[in-house]
Amino acid sequence: MNLLIEEIEKLLESYASNYTPPGTHVNAVIHQWIGAIIYRGELFAHKRGAEKAHILQILKKEKLIDNVSNLKEVVRKKTHLNPVLDPSFKFVDLFAGIGGMRLAFQSVGGVCLFSSEFEKNAQKTYLDNFGELPFGDITQISENDIPDHDILLAGFPCQPFSHAGLKLGIDDTRGTLFYDIARILNEKKPKIALLENVKGLISHDKGYTIKVILNTLTDIGYKCIIKKEIIQSGKLDIIKKEASKMVLKSRDFEVPQNRQRIYIVLWRDDIDINFDYPAPKNVETRVGNILEPNPPEKYTISDKLWGGHKRRKITNKKNGKGFGYGLVTPDSEYANTISARYYKDGSEILISQNNKNPRKLTPREAARLQGFPEKFILNKSDVQVYKQFGNSVSVPVIKALAIEIKNKLIKNYEP
Repeated sequence: MNLLIEEIEKLLESYASNYTPPGTHVNAVIHQWIGAIIYRGELFAHKRGAEKAHILQILKKEKLIDNVSNLKEVVRKKTHLNPVLDPSFKFVDLFAGIGGMRLAFQSVGGVCLFSSEFEKNAQKTYLDNFGELPFGDITQISENDIPDHDILLAGFPCQPFSHAGLKLGIDDTRGTLFYDIARILNEKKPKIALLENVKGLISHDKGYTIKVILNTLTDIGYKCIIKKEIIQSGKLDIIKKEASKMVLKSRDFEVPQNRQRIYIVLWRDDIDINFDYPAPKNVETRVGNILEPNPPEKYTISDKLWGGHKRRKITNKKNGKGFGYGLVTPDSEYANTISARYYKDGSEILISQNNKNPRKLTPREAARLQGFPEKFILNKSDVQVYKQFGNSVSVPVIKALAIEIKNKLIKNYEP
């Protein structure tokens, strides 16, 4: 099956290279085209001449594929994590990482028509699980080439804006990666967007960053749970207070991790509906639920590392920093937040062990701590696994948001 996909990639390479943006591998374009054909979406760069009929003609001529149904069967058998057979909405996945947001929105009936992720190791994990290589540098991709979609998903870096802003609209954010989200939203006008970031975005640059973001989104025709007059008033303290209502905790959604993130849910001005963030599930969590019964000995930390952790904790306490290491037992309600630096020394989350040094999470435990399913294929490198899950999202939190979005914004609105 994989050999057939490789033949298709090779056959379409010359044609697809005409539409491949700088910083993106040609296979990303080919994979998007195939997905768009079998799930009835728009092709990347269709406005510049890419045609479904021509692609199918090439495949039929070489006797690789007879029809769309045949192509769909081939792709679904080869893909590890498939969407539903007949999706009810379409979305794009920007700054996709390893696909946590995609996983959640697929699980409630959506299909991804376009993805982008800059980091090569994350791209490989994404490909292994979704059968699709993400596009690369989003700054090199024209918003006109991106297919139409119902929902835009994006977890984006937190970057400061110039204080000369709030005068030029979208151009206030130029030079940051948020600008690329804004220009795509402005051009494609999807019904809904979900933007994820660290909780610190609210207080970043004393509230100026979140103010510019919300003001930009308001200018291009979107609403959120904060009233437009509050956003436009420019009072940072009020904006920060209201934005805190967009913060959700992973441990409130059956994930034993004290992870807090801001989730900015947006809907177009012409959609008249009140959106409610999902309520906590009030289900007790336990770290032991994600632990392996017999973890390999290599994850037990050395005497030298354990001694260093203890010394730093004492020093930090004296200096008023209050951070050293986080030690939990299987009976602990939740662990600290896993971060991309976890691979360095595991200090955020150490598992207590009887009569020996504590240990780090195993790669599979790191995946479980973010709510990823057991069948999710992990990167072969432990270092990359820790980085990828530290940078990812808690899937159950995104799924709770996806259910609310589908029920209140997609289901009840006709374009």
